[in-house]
Amino acid sequence: MVYGLAVYRTTSLLTNNSSLSTTTLVEKYMRSYSLLASAKINLYLEIIRDRPDGYHDLLMVLQSIDLADQIDLRSTETNTIQVYCNHPEVPQDHRNLAYKAVAVMAEHFPHAFAKYGGVDITIHKRIPVGAGLAGGSTNAAAVLVGLNLMWELGLNHKQLQYLGSLLGSDVPFCILGGTMLATGRGEYLTPLPAIDNFYVVLAKYRSLSVSTAWAYQTYRHQYLHSNVSNTSATRHPKERVYSGQIMSAIARQNQMQIYQLLHNDLERVVLPTYPQVQQLREEFQRLGCPGIMSGSGPTVFALTKSQAQAQQVVEAVNAAISDPDLELWISQFTNSSIRVLSFDN
Repeated sequence: MVYGLAVYRTTSLLTNNSSLSTTTLVEKYMRSYSLLASAKINLYLEIIRDRPDGYHDLLMVLQSIDLADQIDLRSTETNTIQVYCNHPEVPQDHRNLAYKAVAVMAEHFPHAFAKYGGVDITIHKRIPVGAGLAGGSTNAAAVLVGLNLMWELGLNHKQLQYLGSLLGSDVPFCILGGTMLATGRGEYLTPLPAIDNFYVVLAKYRSLSVSTAWAYQTYRHQYLHSNVSNTSATRHPKERVYSGQIMSAIARQNQMQIYQLLHNDLERVVLPTYPQVQQLREEFQRLGCPGIMSGSGPTVFALTKSQAQAQQVVEAVNAAISDPDLELWISQFTNSSIRVLSFDN
C-alpha cells in the first residue's frame, strides 16, 4: 500500500569553509480515508442498577443498521483538528465526538500525531441528529478506525474499544457493529448470532429531541432505589427474564419471538412526557408492526420482514399522521458498523 508523500526540505549552510554542514528532511505523509459509519438501534434496553459514578449498569441487545454517515478524514500540514459538517445542528468544534476522538488518539499516540500532522474531518450526515441512534458515537468510532489505518498504529479491536470507551458508552459497540449483548455502561460486548432478513422503519419528528441525561436521571429518580448498591430496578420479577428470552430467540432466529420481546426501560419515562413519541409507537402497533423507542429516543422503529412491507408501513404512517415535521426512513440490519469506502494513494 503506497500513500502520497509530500517532502519539505530545509538546508542549513555554514559560512565556515563555505561548505554544506547538514540537511534536515521533514516528511509529512498526506493521507485520506473515507468511511461509512452505521447507526444502531436497541432491540432490548434494561436498566439494572444505579452506579456511584453517575452511570447505570445496563443490559442491552444492540443492532447495527445500514443507515450510515460518511466520514472523510484527511491529514494536514498543521497540528490542528478541523470538523466540517453539512448539518447545522452538528457542532464543528471540540464538542463534537469526532473531534474528541482525534484528541484522544493524539494524546495516546503523540509521535504519530507529530509525524502525520493534524486532521480535517468532514461528516456527511445521513443519520438524524439527537435521535437515539448513536450518530455521534458512530462518527467517533469511524475516526478511531480511520486514524488507526492512517497512522499505521496496528491497534486491534479491543484496543480501539478501550479508546472508544473514553469517549462514550456506545462507541465500543459502534467500532464492532453487528448484533451484540452489551453490559456495564455498554462497553462490555458479547457477540450474538447475526440476525438476517429484517427491515427497519424509523420514525422521528425533525424538531423533537430528548435529553439522554434527563431520561436516565428521571428513570433513576422514579424507578431505582436510592441505594446504588441495590441490584435491580423496582419491577415485576418476570420482566427481568426477558433478556434471556430475547437472546434465546436470536440464537434460534425466531422472528416472531424477537418481535414480541423488544423492550426499552426508558419508554417508561419518555412516552408519558412526549406524546408524539407515544403516538408513533401506537401507530406502529395499530399497523401490526412491533415497534419500540431506540435508546433514549425520540426515534421509534418497527421491524418488518421485507422491504415491500416496510414501504407499506411508511405510506400508512404518513397517511395517518400528516405532519411535515415527521421523517421516516427504511433501513436494514447489517453485520458491520465501520466500513472503509476509499483511501488516497
